[in-house]
Amino acid sequence: MPKKFMIFVIDDLSGSGTPEEMVKIDAFNDSLRSKGHWIYAGGLAAPVLGNVIDNRNDANTMSGKPLFDAKENFSGFWLIQAADQEIAKQLAFEGSKACNRKVELRPLLG
Repeated sequence: MPKKFMIFVIDDLSGSGTPEEMVKIDAFNDSLRSKGHWIYAGGLAAPVLGNVIDNRNDANTMSGKPLFDAKENFSGFWLIQAADQEIAKQLAFEGSKACNRKVELRPLLG
Protein backbone atom coordinates (compact mmCIF):
# COMPACT_ATOMS: atom_id res chain seq x y z
CA MET A 1 0.00 0.00 0.00
CA PRO A 2 1.46 3.39 -0.97
CA LYS A 3 2.48 5.84 1.73
CA LYS A 4 1.53 9.52 1.59
CA PHE A 5 4.02 12.38 1.67
CA MET A 6 3.94 16.19 1.56
CA ILE A 7 6.47 18.08 -0.51
CA PHE A 8 6.44 21.71 0.66
CA VAL A 9 7.84 24.37 -1.68
CA ILE A 10 10.09 26.84 0.17
CA ASP A 11 10.19 30.40 -1.15
CA ASP A 12 10.67 33.94 0.07
CA LEU A 13 7.71 35.23 -1.94
CA SER A 14 4.20 34.06 -2.82
CA GLY A 15 3.08 33.45 -6.39
CA SER A 16 6.64 33.96 -7.64
CA GLY A 17 6.78 31.26 -10.32
CA THR A 18 7.93 32.53 -13.69
CA PRO A 19 6.12 31.41 -16.87
CA GLU A 20 9.08 29.12 -17.65
CA GLU A 21 8.94 27.59 -14.17
CA MET A 22 5.19 27.07 -14.47
CA VAL A 23 5.72 25.05 -17.67
CA LYS A 24 8.19 22.80 -15.81
CA ILE A 25 5.86 22.52 -12.79
CA ASP A 26 2.96 21.53 -15.07
CA ALA A 27 5.16 18.87 -16.69
CA PHE A 28 6.15 17.56 -13.25
CA ASN A 29 2.48 17.47 -12.23
CA ASP A 30 1.64 15.54 -15.40
CA SER A 31 4.44 13.07 -14.62
CA LEU A 32 3.12 12.57 -11.08
CA ARG A 33 -0.34 11.88 -12.49
CA SER A 34 0.84 9.47 -15.19
CA LYS A 35 2.95 7.46 -12.71
CA GLY A 36 0.20 7.26 -10.06
CA HIS A 37 1.91 9.51 -7.48
CA TRP A 38 -0.47 12.48 -7.72
CA ILE A 39 -2.98 13.16 -4.96
CA TYR A 40 -3.20 16.97 -4.87
CA ALA A 41 -1.11 20.14 -5.20
CA GLY A 42 -1.67 23.80 -4.51
CA GLY A 43 -0.16 27.19 -3.93
CA LEU A 44 -0.44 29.09 -0.66
CA ALA A 45 -1.26 32.74 -0.10
CA ALA A 46 1.39 35.04 1.33
CA PRO A 47 2.31 34.38 4.98
CA VAL A 48 1.04 37.83 5.93
CA LEU A 49 -2.45 36.37 5.40
CA GLY A 50 -1.81 33.61 7.96
CA ASN A 51 -3.74 33.58 11.21
CA VAL A 52 -3.08 31.24 14.15
CA ILE A 53 -6.38 30.28 15.77
CA ASP A 54 -6.60 28.63 19.19
CA ASN A 55 -9.91 27.43 20.50
CA ARG A 56 -8.59 24.90 23.00
CA ASN A 57 -10.70 25.09 26.15
CA ASP A 58 -12.93 27.62 24.30
CA ALA A 59 -10.09 30.21 24.28
CA ASN A 60 -11.44 31.74 21.04
CA THR A 61 -8.20 33.58 20.25
CA MET A 62 -6.60 34.63 16.96
CA SER A 63 -3.08 35.93 16.47
CA GLY A 64 -3.83 37.90 13.30
CA LYS A 65 -0.44 36.77 11.99
CA PRO A 66 1.34 33.60 10.84
CA LEU A 67 2.95 31.19 13.29
CA PHE A 68 6.49 32.02 12.17
CA ASP A 69 8.00 35.34 11.17
CA ALA A 70 10.67 34.20 8.74
CA LYS A 71 11.99 35.29 5.36
CA GLU A 72 11.42 31.83 3.86
CA ASN A 73 8.06 30.17 4.03
CA PHE A 74 5.94 27.49 2.38
CA SER A 75 4.53 28.86 -0.87
CA GLY A 76 2.98 25.64 -2.15
CA PHE A 77 2.87 21.90 -1.77
CA TRP A 78 2.35 18.54 -3.40
CA LEU A 79 0.52 15.74 -1.64
CA ILE A 80 1.85 12.55 -3.21
CA GLN A 81 1.82 8.81 -2.71
CA ALA A 82 4.83 6.56 -3.14
CA ALA A 83 5.74 2.99 -2.29
CA ASP A 84 8.52 4.11 0.04
CA GLN A 85 10.67 6.98 1.32
CA GLU A 86 13.31 6.53 -1.39
CA ILE A 87 10.81 7.04 -4.21
CA ALA A 88 9.35 10.03 -2.34
CA LYS A 89 12.86 11.53 -2.03
CA GLN A 90 13.45 11.14 -5.75
CA LEU A 91 10.12 12.84 -6.47
CA ALA A 92 11.06 15.66 -4.09
CA PHE A 93 14.34 16.15 -5.98
CA GLU A 94 12.39 16.27 -9.24
CA GLY A 95 9.88 18.73 -7.76
CA SER A 96 12.68 20.98 -6.50
CA LYS A 97 14.22 21.06 -9.96
CA ALA A 98 10.86 21.68 -11.64
CA CYS A 99 9.89 24.64 -9.44
CA ASN A 100 13.47 25.92 -9.03
CA ARG A 101 13.03 26.15 -5.26
CA LYS A 102 14.10 24.26 -2.18
CA VAL A 103 11.51 21.78 -0.94
CA GLU A 104 10.87 19.96 2.32
CA LEU A 105 9.68 16.34 2.25
CA ARG A 106 7.62 14.93 5.11
CA PRO A 107 5.78 11.63 5.44
CA LEU A 108 2.19 11.73 6.63
CA LEU A 109 1.48 9.70 9.74
CA GLY A 110 -0.80 6.69 9.58
